[in-house]
Amino acid sequence: MISVMVVDDHPIWRDGVARDLGENGFDVRATAPDATAAVRIATAVRPDVVLMDMNLAGTSGVDATREITTNLPDTRVLVLSASGEHSDVLEAVKAGASGYLVKSASVQELVEAVRRTAEGDPVFTPGLAGLVLGEYRRMAEAPGEAVPRLSERETDVLRLVAKGLTARQIAERLVLSHRTVENHVQSTLRKLQLHNRVELARYAIEHGLDKD
Repeated sequence: MISVMVVDDHPIWRDGVARDLGENGFDVRATAPDATAAVRIATAVRPDVVLMDMNLAGTSGVDATREITTNLPDTRVLVLSASGEHSDVLEAVKAGASGYLVKSASVQELVEAVRRTAEGDPVFTPGLAGLVLGEYRRMAEAPGEAVPRLSERETDVLRLVAKGLTARQIAERLVLSHRTVENHVQSTLRKLQLHNRVELARYAIEHGLDKD
């Protein structure tokens, strides 16, 4: 069972999300009303996924996300925010969030997003991933940095990982077996010295490898 924690400063919303997740088979270990409590409680209960609002009293959700992902490497943060501004999305990703979902999402979309986040997939509300990719391209960090050599197929898979597709979706898109896609992902992780799909997606975003 996937364990979760819900962080939001609006009690009715916070309790409603916790109830919806509990009714859909998740282990809701805790809730928190602000960023300071979120960091403290997450450290104690160590959930698989933290659902984090960005606009919190006191310390921001961005700071809490950064602290949680730094101190709890096995815990992933999925932002659930009313804001769809791409600057907010970018800040969340830079802080270590695995994905970003706007609060207009349906319960089923939320359930699927939490499950995918727990599995290590980057998850974004449709349309937001493209904004993040474009922003990272414009940042053009370290233009002289050498990029490890990837095969053409590994690059194809990496681009689709960055866009938030699951291994099965990538397999369908590229007409490959699920096992072949997983082999490409593992090979790419080794070459880039990364640990999971979230880090892989972040690498692709930073280096503009999402271009078609």
